[in-house]
Amino acid sequence: MSLQSLRPLAYALGVAAVIGIGLEIAPSRASEAKMIPAPIQDETNPTAPEEVAVLAGGCFWGVQGVFQHVAGVTSAVSGYDGGDAAHAHYMMVSTGATGHAESVRITYDPHKITYGKLLQIYFSVAHDPTELNHQGPDSGTQYRSAIFPTDAHQAELAKAYIAQLDAAHIFSAPIVTSIEPGHAFYPAEAHHQDFLTLNPTYPYIAINDIPKVENLERLYPDLYRAKPVLVGSLTN
Repeated sequence: MSLQSLRPLAYALGVAAVIGIGLEIAPSRASEAKMIPAPIQDETNPTAPEEVAVLAGGCFWGVQGVFQHVAGVTSAVSGYDGGDAAHAHYMMVSTGATGHAESVRITYDPHKITYGKLLQIYFSVAHDPTELNHQGPDSGTQYRSAIFPTDAHQAELAKAYIAQLDAAHIFSAPIVTSIEPGHAFYPAEAHHQDFLTLNPTYPYIAINDIPKVENLERLYPDLYRAKPVLVGSLTN
C-alpha cells in the first residue's frame, strides 16, 4: 500500500500546503499545546514491573510517535480498540462503522512514569481533548478522543483527572474524552507501525505530528527521550 493511499485527502492537502499552490487549510493545532496541571490522583507504590495504558486521540501515527519518545515507555503499538476482532482492519475501521478508534497500546515501567503522567501528556501534547470525533484533518468516530482503561483503577484515575481539568477550566471548551472499559486492543497492520519515525517528511506527519513531538520535548523535557522505542527492526 502506498503512502498516498493511506490518507488521500490529508495527503493532498498537505502537499498543497508544502508546495504552496494557494490552497488554504487550517494550520495544525499542535502548535497550541501548553503545560497543564499534573493529576491530583495518580498511581502510588507500584508493584508490577510493567503496566499498560490504551489511549486514542485521532490518527494513531502521531499518538504513537509522541509516546515512543516518552521516558519510561517500553513499547507503543498502533492499533484498534472499541470494536471486535473481525473488523479490526484499517480499511474497515476507516469507514467509521466498526466501533473502533485508532488507538495506541502503551507499555510502561510504573517505577519510571505513572499512568497520570501519561494522561498529562495525552491531554496536553498528543491531541486536543475538546474535539468531538475530530482531530486535525481527520473526522469520524474512529478518530475520537477515548481512554480504554485496563482496570477499574485506571478508569477512576482518568475520570478524576478529566473532572479536575474541567473544573479548573484548563481548556476553552469541555473535555469530550470518553472512558470505555471492557474492550480488547488489536494491533494495526505493520505498515502503520513506527510511521512517524520512518516518514518524518511525509506531509501529513510534518504538518500534524512532528510538532507534537517537539512540544513534548519543550513542555516536558524531563520526560522526553530523544531516541524513540520502536516496534520494528530499529528498536532500542
